[in-house]
Amino acid sequence: MGTLQAQIDPHRLPRHIAIIMDGNGRWAKNKGYLRAIGHENGVDALRKVATASARLGIHYLTVYAFSSENWNRPKSEVNTLMGLLVSSLSKELKTLLENDIRLRTIGKVENLPARAQRELQEVIERTRDCQRMDLTLALSYGSKEEITEGVRHLAAQVEKGQLKAANITQEHLAQALYTASMPDPDLLIRTSNERRISNYLLWQIAYAELYFTPKLWPDFGEEDLHQAVLDYQNRERRYGKISEQLKSQ
Repeated sequence: MGTLQAQIDPHRLPRHIAIIMDGNGRWAKNKGYLRAIGHENGVDALRKVATASARLGIHYLTVYAFSSENWNRPKSEVNTLMGLLVSSLSKELKTLLENDIRLRTIGKVENLPARAQRELQEVIERTRDCQRMDLTLALSYGSKEEITEGVRHLAAQVEKGQLKAANITQEHLAQALYTASMPDPDLLIRTSNERRISNYLLWQIAYAELYFTPKLWPDFGEEDLHQAVLDYQNRERRYGKISEQLKSQ
């Protein structure tokens, strides 16, 4: 067990960690490589972090793999990313099964190339009985679009007389989002020293602890994950209350 892991309280782990995996392109540029090499090393980093998370006892890990805005990147890079997604899914199936990790997705997956959709469905089906951790890939995902779709869903229910507008609660909207079947993230990690949310899980991270690191994603590993969890455990999560209230509970 690493030095940092030994300091982690196993009884106060974040149940759900969300990650914005940023910096693949800059990592490649700094080393004089093509951007595609950076993305390939980003996949390696995800494998290490996902397996480390499962071993640590994290129940949900959700990663920003491809945003709705990423479709605006050069076509050659988008094609590279889609090809990498397809090849990685088949290669990583063994790792997922060995670590009892179930694969899931959120986002407009129907916008992905047909082959990518087939590979995704295959791995999702093969890992559906895994129970140690859920690894969710946010693909063709944008939070504003997700929330808008959720509002449309509730509006349709109101139009059909299934729900009164005055009775709509936060829980109604939460259940209309892609993430309805999982708890909200407790910890959001973003790499590469960028300090913005980039249209990612805007509703769900309302009370998440935010952790920013200068590490570029391909360099982010198990010890970095442990450091982020330690940082999380050293914070006081008040949810609008004051410290004295928490101590008296």
